[in-house]
Amino acid sequence: MEKRAIIITWEGYQDHEVLYPYYRLQEEGFIVYIAAEKIEEIHGILGTKIKATKSTSDIKTEDYNLLIIPGGVKALEKVRQDQKVIEFIKKWDEEKKIIGSICHGAQLLISAKVVSSRKISAYYSIKDDVENAGAEYVDDPFVVSGNIISSPHYKYLGQWMGEVLRVFYLHNDKKN
Repeated sequence: MEKRAIIITWEGYQDHEVLYPYYRLQEEGFIVYIAAEKIEEIHGILGTKIKATKSTSDIKTEDYNLLIIPGGVKALEKVRQDQKVIEFIKKWDEEKKIIGSICHGAQLLISAKVVSSRKISAYYSIKDDVENAGAEYVDDPFVVSGNIISSPHYKYLGQWMGEVLRVFYLHNDKKN
């Protein structure tokens, strides 16, 4: 199985939450795509740069088998207004494919209306948003709720990505 991951973000991403999964997934043998508003260099809030290799207007769920939604409040406030991304996430969830979400990434899950009746971890400042969307907020290094593995903060990147990969492989072993 060819492993293809997509990380959806925009300008103003949280540097740690894009770069760590990007390189960790490459280390694991994934082809990793960065999707943003346009195919161009984008910048994190701490000054890192990465090339977006896909436009969010062109992404299709069948082209990837792992979705990572990093945080970065500036990026997420913009990307969650992109209806194509919201529809992509909703369809991805309906297909029961694995989603890794960290920090403010939960805002995209909320906008896609996929958190109701689930346990979700996210940055503490959006706890009310998570609960108002019908989810149970959990402040743990990572939380697994069906196909969603969420985490509240980049200080848990290692634990979170370890669990994302564990669940991804478990899920894909069951399908094969």
